[in-house]
Amino acid sequence: MQKTLTSFDIAATVLELKEKLKGARLQNIYQIGGNLLIMKLHKPNQPPLQLLVESGKRLHLTSYVLKKPQKPPAFCMVLRKYLRNSTFTDISQCEFERIVVIRVRTKEGESKLVLELFGDGNVILVDSDNIIRQALVFKKMRDRNVLRGEVFQQPPSSGKSPLNLKLSDLLELREFKGLEVVKALTKFLSIGGMYAEEILLRAKVAKDKKCEDLKNGDFDALFKALNEIVLPLETGNLEPCIIIDENGELIDAVPFKLKKYDGFKYRAFGSFNEALDAYYAKTVVEREVTEVTKKAEQKIARQQRILREQQELLEKARQEAEQFRKVGDIIYAHFHELQIFLQRIMDEKRSRKAWEQIVSNIKEEKKSGKAPSVYFESLDTKNLVLNLSFEDLAFSLMLRDSTQKNAATYYDRAKRAEKKLEGAEKAIEETLGRIEELEHQKEIAIEETDKPIKKRRKKAWYEKFRWFYTSENLLVVGGKDAVTNEILIKKHTEPHDIVFHADIAGAPFVIIKTEGKTPSQQSISEASQLAASHSRAWKAKFSAIDVYWVHSEQVSKTPPTGEYLPRGAFMIRGKKNYIRKTPVRLAIGVDPKTTPPTLIGGPKEAVQSRTNILMEIVPGDLPSSKLANKVKQELTKKTAKNLQEKVAKIPIDKIQAFIPFGKGRIGNQIKE
Repeated sequence: MQKTLTSFDIAATVLELKEKLKGARLQNIYQIGGNLLIMKLHKPNQPPLQLLVESGKRLHLTSYVLKKPQKPPAFCMVLRKYLRNSTFTDISQCEFERIVVIRVRTKEGESKLVLELFGDGNVILVDSDNIIRQALVFKKMRDRNVLRGEVFQQPPSSGKSPLNLKLSDLLELREFKGLEVVKALTKFLSIGGMYAEEILLRAKVAKDKKCEDLKNGDFDALFKALNEIVLPLETGNLEPCIIIDENGELIDAVPFKLKKYDGFKYRAFGSFNEALDAYYAKTVVEREVTEVTKKAEQKIARQQRILREQQELLEKARQEAEQFRKVGDIIYAHFHELQIFLQRIMDEKRSRKAWEQIVSNIKEEKKSGKAPSVYFESLDTKNLVLNLSFEDLAFSLMLRDSTQKNAATYYDRAKRAEKKLEGAEKAIEETLGRIEELEHQKEIAIEETDKPIKKRRKKAWYEKFRWFYTSENLLVVGGKDAVTNEILIKKHTEPHDIVFHADIAGAPFVIIKTEGKTPSQQSISEASQLAASHSRAWKAKFSAIDVYWVHSEQVSKTPPTGEYLPRGAFMIRGKKNYIRKTPVRLAIGVDPKTTPPTLIGGPKEAVQSRTNILMEIVPGDLPSSKLANKVKQELTKKTAKNLQEKVAKIPIDKIQAFIPFGKGRIGNQIKE
């Protein structure tokens, strides 16, 4: 697999991004794994965009969901500080290099983000005076410095741009005497080896031909081939695709078809950004698997080091126990002669004989092979310790202690060493258990990670509001606040829709998207229940409240003369159709037919038409966090065993979103 973008790839990517990003607002920036940035962008009336930058490697839009760190790194925090809420004004490729410059407009003026997509790469934030504010990597180099506070300088050019190149320019290749034409092209033009080979392949010029051997016809063919591959970048007529080998493995992602890949399968895409996104999706998974594996192996390696230390301690304790017990046994085996030997030394000393004389006498006896002097090694006269050697086993006896006490001391030491032995064996057993558990966790983590990453789901317009589908499958949408009330009525209410409002101050507008149909009384009842439950009636703990509905043309933003309507408020003109004593209660359920199981909410009858796994909630004093936990527990119990684990993983905040005013309690148990 190709791991980095070529100059041609970058040119094609930037060509597509130019219009797509112009005027977009930079909502946020995330930094993943050190050198990968995600820029979240928004343009009015368009789905949000995610621009992915991997320093030294790639740049493209992504539709995949990447796991973001809980704590952003310092570099990311600086970018957020200076660039969040800025507006993209331009994106361009520097000459034909693997460098991209993003220009944004901030409150402080224009800034630019320089993306270096070659070598180790870099991301450099430059202010309006061309001064470096921050960089992913600060460094000093032979030809320039990337340091905070210094003037930003572009790296030296890697060659001439193939754009607008003349035939006469190409003739300069003759100056590369002794060099193969494929190598000369990569030095002369900033295109890289792959596209140098492509030009030669199209021109039918051998890549190992020496530059001085090139004929005029060769230059004509090379110039024509160069123009062929440059033309799509000038006209915008790209043919983006992923190249696939006979085993189904991805080989490359290219902005247009290359002769190099004749005979290979390919998969076409609507844009080169989409092709790159699909191509690199596999590498993202590989990266995550590598990181998970590395972290797991570091933990395992630490436990293995501990295990080795414990095994060394175990062996040491075993040797000590054996040695001490053996010494005790030797002392008892030679009990009588050792007792006499100790007594003799102490008696001679008491008779005022010098230590030198005592030791000299013992050594003389040792030479003659007389026992027990034959076992003598040395005498520590200061501490009164006699050092002996029996059967290649050296040990000491305290002169002040009896032979029996000396033996008992060694047996005690043996017992202590044996206790250490037991402790070490237990510790080793525990460490082996931890290693086994870590190995198991590693396998699970790799299995969980080594899955295709999910694409970011495009949300429907109504998902910005409160919504549900009635039991007869009509969409009901409700406002969340004054702003969404205003948007809902002004932008999304059509002539044939029905508008609902609870008969109380502080209630949302709710509409049924009728699609030209006449809603049944059941749908009207369900829609009114959403309006009632998200009104202040819930906060006041009413069990029911009146709700009215009107036709869309009865709703107006024009107030009576001399009056003013605040945001989110509308005038209702004409007859109101009341639904008296509408219940203030909602249901939260899990739809097991979706993958993974989806959380749904709304009036009980509407939710019940889609699933039998649901719980009803009513006004109460239990905080939403505790109530959501209870709801999740009950929903998990009601779910089939094979899906319980997935339901248990539903985030609490997703359930909390269905609880009006952040409080409530479990209602009557719903029978399945």
